[in-house]
Amino acid sequence: MTSTPRSRRERPAKPALSRSGIVAAAVRVLRAEGLGKVTMRRLAAELDTGPASLYVYVRNTDELHAAVLDALLAEVDLGPVRDTAGDWRERLTRLLASYRDMLFRYPSLARSALTVHPSGEHYLDLVEAVLVLLREGGVPGARAAWGVDLLLQYATATAAEHAGDDGTESMDATFTAISEASPARHPEIVRLSGVLVAGAPGRLDWGFATLIAGIEAAPEPPL
Repeated sequence: MTSTPRSRRERPAKPALSRSGIVAAAVRVLRAEGLGKVTMRRLAAELDTGPASLYVYVRNTDELHAAVLDALLAEVDLGPVRDTAGDWRERLTRLLASYRDMLFRYPSLARSALTVHPSGEHYLDLVEAVLVLLREGGVPGARAAWGVDLLLQYATATAAEHAGDDGTESMDATFTAISEASPARHPEIVRLSGVLVAGAPGRLDWGFATLIAGIEAAPEPPL
């Protein structure tokens, strides 16, 4: 029995392509398969179109990854800005930890976040939240503006350090090297070996607290 050809007019119409639809598809692929699979060719198959069609809305893969990062920044808890109870430093630490934890949930995205440059509304919401809390703490404007970079870079680098399939294995190798260091060649490493590899997860929040204190005490930027 031969099948009867189906007229194009009888087929369900494909949703119109849009930047938001492409980004949403990219997020789905990321969650299911990791960032490595978020390519123009893979998304074209997901959206039943040709790769060339996507470049009308997204210039290249870097821009796509930046848009995916911005979409996932919607998961960052901005509550510490709205909740005015409590010390501003502790609330800023909670905000930054929420951003870091979002990256922990998407390890393949964490390393990419070191080099991509998001520019969407969710990224601006995060920067705005950090600036609001720094202003609440009395940090002058220029110092706060430059401080945002330090705080977000530390959070991003911390997540990236633990990202990837070989993250645990690489970290174990580092810990082993520290524990087996030569007292003659590296006496300070031997003396502090237990402290060098200890402290998680409180160590991460200590890093935020240290940076915040440094921004408070730092000289004004040479503008």
